[in-house]
This record gives sequence, C-alpha cells and structure tokens, in this order.
Amino acid sequence: MRTYEMMFILKPDLAEETITESKERLKTIIVDFGGEFVGEADGWGKRRLAYHIEDYIEGIYSVWFFKGKPETVAELDRVIKISDRFLRHIIIRQDEK
Repeated sequence: MRTYEMMFILKPDLAEETITESKERLKTIIVDFGGEFVGEADGWGKRRLAYHIEDYIEGIYSVWFFKGKPETVAELDRVIKISDRFLRHIIIRQDEK
C-alpha cells in the first residue's frame, strides 16, 4: 500500500453533524477499500480562501494522511466530486523514503 495525503475544503455553512458525517463517510471508504487511516493534521479548521469559490470566502480545511491502493483514491475522488459539501480537494501520493 502507498501513503497518500488528502486535503479537502468543506463549505463553511454546513452543520457540525454534516461535517462529521462527511468525514466519517470518507474514513469508511478508506477502510472499505483496504486502506488505513493514518491521521489528521492539526491546526487547520475554518480559514479564508485565496479566492472566491461558489460565492464562499471561507472554507473548512482538513488535511489527512492514509495508506491505500489506487482504487481507494479513485473511489474517494469519485465520492467527493459528486458531493455538494466539498468546495475543493486534492489527493497526492507521498514519495517513498
């Protein structure tokens, strides 16, 4: 399995339950596709965006690290793209050291 870093920005006007539900859904996908959730970077939260996205000037940032297969990444990408809760996301494979 490879190690990945995923950063996503949720809409700032979501309810706390919706944010928790969205994050749990992503963690479930990681585990269901044979991956392992490694952890979450601290200190992000709600921040001002560099530019307006869909009339939003703020977003809720999260940075995660996980181990998985390419299928895991493909499913995460698919689910995030069809959801209306996310403003932006990126998944990057970390270099092997």
